[in-house]
Amino acid sequence: MSISKQEADSALTHMLQAKRVVCICHHNPDGDAIGALLGMGLLLEGALKNIQIVMHCLDPIPDTFKFLPDVNRVQYSCDFREGDLFIFLDSAEPKLTGMDIDNPELFNGTYKSISIDHHPTNSRYATVNMIDPEAASSCEIVVVLADLLGWEMTSDIATCLLTGVYTDTGGLLHSNTKAGVYRTVARLLRSGARQQEIIKAVFRTASLSTLKLWGRVLENISITDEGGAISAVTEGDFRASGAHHSQLTGAIDYVNAVPGMRFSLILSERGGVVKGSLRTLRDDVDVSEMAGKFSGGGHKKAAGFSLPGSLKPEVRWKVVDAHNDANESTVKESLGSEK
Repeated sequence: MSISKQEADSALTHMLQAKRVVCICHHNPDGDAIGALLGMGLLLEGALKNIQIVMHCLDPIPDTFKFLPDVNRVQYSCDFREGDLFIFLDSAEPKLTGMDIDNPELFNGTYKSISIDHHPTNSRYATVNMIDPEAASSCEIVVVLADLLGWEMTSDIATCLLTGVYTDTGGLLHSNTKAGVYRTVARLLRSGARQQEIIKAVFRTASLSTLKLWGRVLENISITDEGGAISAVTEGDFRASGAHHSQLTGAIDYVNAVPGMRFSLILSERGGVVKGSLRTLRDDVDVSEMAGKFSGGGHKKAAGFSLPGSLKPEVRWKVVDAHNDANESTVKESLGSEK
């Protein structure tokens, strides 16, 4: 891990000087974002007895993660006060929090801030940036920070953080599961992380609406000449299945399982925006570079992007710009040309 004791001490100095600490994760939260948010918040409450701790996310927590301790304490709106310190978790850039336009003061130096993240595309926008692209999850970095500062790791905290490690490694199955991940898992299990509770809730429980949505994803798979497995779901698919957008999480791994594919992509409509989720199992394909063509980013083997607009039903991977109907972004052609 590349997080140093000096960085940890610098972060702690800012924490101790704050009147209140507000922890924020990215919107449309996944397991790593939620696990890091809750784990960090609970760690801070144990370490900073006289400072108020707030945990905030712009979007509701998906049902899959409602089993996590203190999840009901996450706030979806928050006032900002003089003396606040902001800790951004698993957020590579301000726009991922969904707060960059309405609250630019959070990112322009008006407030002190700390960023804890594992994405190589992190723009280092905070006062203190604890970024480790070698980490498989942001929760791993939170564990390192806690150990460097000697903070107590309770069973509840360990459960939150292990959830983030498991979800970002696909249950320790993805290629980012290196030796350090296993050491982190062992560390959290020793602290009482409830492993089987996580596995049951995250990997062995799926609602009927989720299964119906994934069925539509699998039914819509097309194979491109360039070796891409591409699928798409519209707002109509979400309505017909009764599924929330967050329930799409995990479907990409099944699309990515088609033998011989260079990459996989799922496009999904939601509120005038088309989101793309990219995966690959190959070492000679960089999907973060692909996502970068659409102002997205992520990791070499897992990345994503967002575009304003909607999907054309007859050509599901053609995005029609919501602001200019003449401007069409042909995702298939752009990604298929990537070598």
